[in-house]
Amino acid sequence: MREIKTKSAGPIYTIAIAWLLYALCFPLYELWHFLVAAAVTGLAWFISTKIFKPKITYVEEPVPEADPITYGEAVDAIIAEGKLAIGEMSRLRVSINDLGIKAKIDELMIITDKIIEDTVHDPSDVPQVKRFLSYYIPTTIKLLNAYDRMSSQGIEGKNITGTMHSIEEMLDRAVEAYKKQLDSLFANQALDIETDIEVMNQMLRRESLSGDPFK
Repeated sequence: MREIKTKSAGPIYTIAIAWLLYALCFPLYELWHFLVAAAVTGLAWFISTKIFKPKITYVEEPVPEADPITYGEAVDAIIAEGKLAIGEMSRLRVSINDLGIKAKIDELMIITDKIIEDTVHDPSDVPQVKRFLSYYIPTTIKLLNAYDRMSSQGIEGKNITGTMHSIEEMLDRAVEAYKKQLDSLFANQALDIETDIEVMNQMLRRESLSGDPFK
């Protein structure tokens, strides 16, 4: 918050009026009248500055934008692509009226977001996630677009109804596939953790710190 003071024009107008009135009443070409006029206007200036105080306004200081957080070219590309995919799913969720399909889209978006986030914590998963984004996500969006287009026709028919039903079943399988994809991304981390646990157990046994300390 920055304070800005704007001076009032009141004192200037006061001096001008004081000089004008004095000039109308007294001859300023005489020195002592000129000195008196100067003293009067000086007094008028002092008084008017007390009356006409500066106007104070407060202006919000612009907050400098923080530099965007980056995680490396490969991860940043995954994040950007993932955001576009989630944005498209969100658009289709709004467009589709079926509550069951909306719920499945919600699950798909949540799991997709977690898959994308995994690359931030474990960049070694980028190739696996990239394959996931290059096929499964576009195919899912393609199916949702088809469902949205068919459901908007407002009629029931063998082709429309049958295809919509097939898409609904496929979305159930897609949700499970997305969950398995997310779980598989933690394989490396699980292996590392198991290794750490085994190393710690060995150290505890070597230092005689494992088991009941009172035996």
